[in-house]
Amino acid sequence: MGRRAWAPSGSGGACASRRSLRAAGRSAGAGPAPKTSRRSRPRRRRRTRPSRDARGERPPPLRDRLEAGVPSAIAGAERNGAAAPRVPNTTNISIEGVESESLLIGLDLEGIAVSSGSACSSGTLEPSHVLKAMGLFPPRTLGSIRFSLGASNTEADVDRVVAVLPGLVEKLRSLTATLRR
Repeated sequence: MGRRAWAPSGSGGACASRRSLRAAGRSAGAGPAPKTSRRSRPRRRRRTRPSRDARGERPPPLRDRLEAGVPSAIAGAERNGAAAPRVPNTTNISIEGVESESLLIGLDLEGIAVSSGSACSSGTLEPSHVLKAMGLFPPRTLGSIRFSLGASNTEADVDRVVAVLPGLVEKLRSLTATLRR
């Protein structure tokens, strides 16, 4: 029997199904092939449904909480793509008078991870091509940051962002004004 393409590298043998192992064991007179226990197999993670309130309704996503908190706490902050259908865990917010790279560094120092572009262009310093295609003006695209929320994020995390971001924006705006003089 030759080595199969799907066999583990370096095994020098073929991968076989449990059925063929049993058949091979019987033909050699060694009895049935040992079965793997259920505990040794990887467990499937059960999907949990979002919790519901007393009326049976799902709570609004954390994204909505973030989108409401940031513009109300920061003058010149605006949600991008407001009318477009969007995924429930991601938002993109423009902040007037601040460059996104400065926000990225400041938020990173606070332990908050954000991005300045779309997921497919992370790591670049160029403004998001998606925001450009939406027709946003260059100053607005240069001050845009993307927040992606995951299952491990909580309301407290969102509240922390809303608490930290205004002070950082004020500091960066004052630095920018000082540099322009």
